[in-house]
Amino acid sequence: MKSLSVLGLALALVVGFAMVTSASEEKTLSGNVMCAKCTLKKADAKECQDVLVVKDDKGVASEYYIVKNAVADTFGHVCQGEAAATVTGTIAEKDGKKWIEASKMEKVKKS
Repeated sequence: MKSLSVLGLALALVVGFAMVTSASEEKTLSGNVMCAKCTLKKADAKECQDVLVVKDDKGVASEYYIVKNAVADTFGHVCQGEAAATVTGTIAEKDGKKWIEASKMEKVKKS
């Protein structure tokens, strides 16, 4: 019985470590950066907030709110309209929204 408890604890630690490792993994997404308040007209947006809108193969859009940090500041805020961009960073979910903390942001020229 004691060995079963130890095995269960070890399994729980391995699963917990795997979840933490995968959650902090960086991903690269391409889409359009827009303002949640000014362009997307989000009802809950009280101030300007950049959002990366990514469309999948079927045209379904996903929104990733961009965490305000030095990388986002260097990229610049997109208040009106949109800017094509590629964003690399870690993704988290908070208050029912997906957030990306960018480690790299690049503007993409549309062809």
